[in-house]
Amino acid sequence: MNVLDITPFSGECAGSLDVPGSKSISNRALILAVLCDTEVQLQGMLDSEDVSLMKEALVSLGVSIQQGEQPNSLKVSGCGGSFPIKKQKIEVGNAGTVARFLTALLALQKDGTYHLDGSEAMRLRPMKELLSSLERAGCRFEFHGEEGFFPFTMRTNGLRPGDFEVDATQSSQVLSALLMVAPLVFEDTTVRYPGGTVSEPFVEITLRMMSSFSPEQDYSYDFQKSEVRIRSKGYSRETIHYLVEPDATAASYFMTLPVSIGGSCEVEGISATMLQGDADYGTVLKNIGLKVEFNERGVKTLKNGGLEGGSYDFNAISDTFLSLAAVSPLLEQPIAISGIAHTRKQETDRVGAMATELRRLGQAVEESHDQLKITQNLKQLKQLASDGIEIETYHDHRFAMSFAILGCHDLLGDGRPWLRIRNPNCCSKTFPNFFQKLDQLRKQSQ
Repeated sequence: MNVLDITPFSGECAGSLDVPGSKSISNRALILAVLCDTEVQLQGMLDSEDVSLMKEALVSLGVSIQQGEQPNSLKVSGCGGSFPIKKQKIEVGNAGTVARFLTALLALQKDGTYHLDGSEAMRLRPMKELLSSLERAGCRFEFHGEEGFFPFTMRTNGLRPGDFEVDATQSSQVLSALLMVAPLVFEDTTVRYPGGTVSEPFVEITLRMMSSFSPEQDYSYDFQKSEVRIRSKGYSRETIHYLVEPDATAASYFMTLPVSIGGSCEVEGISATMLQGDADYGTVLKNIGLKVEFNERGVKTLKNGGLEGGSYDFNAISDTFLSLAAVSPLLEQPIAISGIAHTRKQETDRVGAMATELRRLGQAVEESHDQLKITQNLKQLKQLASDGIEIETYHDHRFAMSFAILGCHDLLGDGRPWLRIRNPNCCSKTFPNFFQKLDQLRKQSQ
């Protein structure tokens, strides 16, 4: 399906749902499982394009990954970080976690030759920072296009013991990639990133997950503003069972739904104490006027009054900025979203693309390198909607899901669809059944 009409809800939201496992945690769990020298059982894994790319790459390198006994579970035969296959061609698609985490893991291999490539969009995403750090530690790269970008061939002979230094200002994934392999390089390693990093909570996710895959007495870390020190004797040799959290970013779309249609929505399994920093998105929703309640089942959001604007820094939770920006035409006051410059180099230029789509909706948008200021014009939106509005998704799953929430608003007052999503199947990257979940809520709310 190339275009999907979003059917508005006929009334206020009144339902609950669950969301799939976290992509960030699922792909970290696969890497950490391989680094162990034992069987690792993973539960709650996300079944999506990005995770499939990681699994396919690892299997092509000789790792045994089997379906577990429970739904969304896997059995991984850890190989202590040493792949049986030393020559391989690997496609990373448009998955940043695969591109960066797997590259660092490949650099550990003795006498390896690996050719890596990705999608056209991935060929534009920053890799040079990670590759330069690995090169200084002994890995060699041959670029088949622009230096520092895909495609490239890497020739590996392990990494020299010593500290790492990396520019993590564009992506925290480069930092996480080095941290995860550090215990197999040296027992006491410092990873320095002098310019700081973005999306800092994802680094904390990595460090805490490393603890779960390590003998307790053999692992510790010191996380400072511009460096992380890892003390580790390696990963576990005893069987591990690990449960992947529900995806807090996926939850953000449904947490935002009451902004669009009123009522309340409960997302199961989301708590205020999750590994994922994106759970803090609830604080933003509180500030714009929603009631946000965490309970033993999950999180419940409720519209109980007007919707305010304000200024919000999304640097630490940047994946969720689209969830708020897409529904900003329904707020009662202007809104400023900052801390998002690094999202210009993700699946697409998310800052520029969001500005373009909001202007398509008749909204006034001031765009700077790190910020969007949005002034609402609901009258103009209604005029444009009478002829229908088509949203471009730029092959970016988060655009499809964020704007689908806006389309649930009965803007024309008669239940007619007014917003169409191009390439809705791009959601398969992280949330293949997103639209089915939305339909489930729509039926619950009738």
